[in-house]
Amino acid sequence: MTFFDEGYSGRRFILAAQPYDTADTVIFGMPMDWTVSFRPGSRFGPNRIREASIGLEEYSVHQDKTLEDLKVHDAGDMLLPFGNAAKSIDMIEAWLDQLLADGKFPVGLGGEHLVTWPVIRAFSKHYEDLAVIHIDAHADLRESYEGEVLSHSTPIRKTCELIGAENVYSFGIRSGMKEEFAYAKESGMHMAKYDVLEPLQAKLPDLAGRPVYVTVDIDVLDPAHAPGTGTCEAGGITSRELIEAIGAISRSDVNVVGCDLVEVAPAYDHAEITAIAASKMIREMLLGFTGARS
Repeated sequence: MTFFDEGYSGRRFILAAQPYDTADTVIFGMPMDWTVSFRPGSRFGPNRIREASIGLEEYSVHQDKTLEDLKVHDAGDMLLPFGNAAKSIDMIEAWLDQLLADGKFPVGLGGEHLVTWPVIRAFSKHYEDLAVIHIDAHADLRESYEGEVLSHSTPIRKTCELIGAENVYSFGIRSGMKEEFAYAKESGMHMAKYDVLEPLQAKLPDLAGRPVYVTVDIDVLDPAHAPGTGTCEAGGITSRELIEAIGAISRSDVNVVGCDLVEVAPAYDHAEITAIAASKMIREMLLGFTGARS
């Protein structure tokens, strides 16, 4: 199966030029927005995040670490079949199976949030005690959206059903159907509304030593900090709080095994505020989650 354009020579994330074979960490784009319910365009997010990364410093003042110490390969964007969500999901899962078999730390760039679902499916086959930290404005706990079970509104519900709702920790949630919040309460999953940092810090000790996948939807940020996304929700957190949340995970005893950042839709943000914020979050995740592996 061909996942990428082998002749790709486009933009890479800053300092992500290590060959695949010698890299510890692999960045890859999942340019899919086939199921979005409001504003499309997140398939262009991965490349815009890469472009914005050239304005970053290699050094993080937040973590006192530098990308120069990491071995990161940027594989480019996956060649996903336009409009075919089911086949795209199968391809993403197969690619993650390969990455994990090769011992790589995956860092995914979305794309709509449904792309996280096949990634978690792959991780669940490799880690029996997997937990998920989900940072988002939306609950994403629907069973379907307008009759479609493959939707960017469903990945966390599917995750709960796969690994057990008690192993899913959602933060920053401020939007969803009444039924989604009822499910969160009844299922045993962990959900913090509106805030991220404080409730996250309270839960991290419970996850000590466990394999944890971290998925971040950029719309957890208030639209003032991230207008370029498919479904903006007022009342969100600041970019600083998200940086501090990533740092809190990094400093904890949680065993982060992979991560993604999704839903950057560049067309709605001519000033590139969203892509700039997203690229910095990726840098912080690279340094915080993968630095100990290198």
